[in-house]
Amino acid sequence: MTIREAKALLVSYSFPLDKVVLAFIILFLGIALFDTEQVPESIRFLLASLGFIFPFLVLSVVIAGGAKATGLDQQIATVFAGHARKMIVAAAIFGGLSPFCSCTVIPLIAGLLQAGVPLAPVMAFWISSPLMDPEMFILLSAVLGIEFTIVKTIAAIVLGLGAGFTTHALVQRGLFTNPLREEAVTGYSGCSPSTRSNKKIVWAFWKDDERRDSFIAESKTTGWFLFKWLTLAFLIESLMVAYIPPEFVGNYLGANSEWWLIPTAAAVGVPAYLNGYAAIPMVGGLVDMGMSLPGALTFMVAGGVSSLPASMAVFVLVRRNLFVWYLILGFVGSILSGFGYLIYLQFVG
Repeated sequence: MTIREAKALLVSYSFPLDKVVLAFIILFLGIALFDTEQVPESIRFLLASLGFIFPFLVLSVVIAGGAKATGLDQQIATVFAGHARKMIVAAAIFGGLSPFCSCTVIPLIAGLLQAGVPLAPVMAFWISSPLMDPEMFILLSAVLGIEFTIVKTIAAIVLGLGAGFTTHALVQRGLFTNPLREEAVTGYSGCSPSTRSNKKIVWAFWKDDERRDSFIAESKTTGWFLFKWLTLAFLIESLMVAYIPPEFVGNYLGANSEWWLIPTAAAVGVPAYLNGYAAIPMVGGLVDMGMSLPGALTFMVAGGVSSLPASMAVFVLVRRNLFVWYLILGFVGSILSGFGYLIYLQFVG
């Protein structure tokens, strides 16, 4: 066999490697290369963490698949019908409770704007939706507790309301008249019909072959997505536990830190945030090492709204002034959430 034939054979059997899986492999090989003694510790930590989260992961997958199979995820169009202020309130609440995550909200937003839905309620949904969904609620409750999870849910809805009403005021003053870029209008035009559809909800989806297949497909997709990100995050958390001194976290991100803890957490959250699911075990590890809960909330809100991957997608979607406004809403909103939680804990505690 010649070299050229060997190359052709390799190409014929090659397949695209998932970037998250590739990152996990590279990180694990790096641990094995530079700190061999850490390998068994990381493996034990990874297996124990996955074992703990597994029941919650299964429940999350079932909810995601059920939302798709029943047609519940197609009911978003009904939220954006009515008076502007009522639309903002409904969109913020729906966003904070909806099954849409940050990976699906961008094309959905493009479809809504292209379909002519007003910017203000779209922005309310846009800000609140990536911060909480049913799967995240379950996983976050398991790691950081039900109180923190409820606080984050409330923060998502309140930030959505604030974003919607402030955007509405700016639109009335003539800003953001054409929110989408020209190329985005063309590129995302195919999204609008599906986001405006209003299919009937069928709760007994298992009786319909097509809906049952949809449930299975969505469960597989969601399960793999959550599993790979959580596995990578738990591996990173094992390194955080091994290499980051608890006193460092306590001194700079802990409950006894100065007021600048919350703005710092917001600034760090944007570049360091992977996604909502990967952040859960990472932030859980930081909290165990002494990070304050208001700082944790600030980090997760800032990263959830305006992480680098999400910001890059938004940048190519909307015009520059709206992109800057989106970043301001995410950064300022996360800081206000952190201070609000801090004040709440001071009164309660």
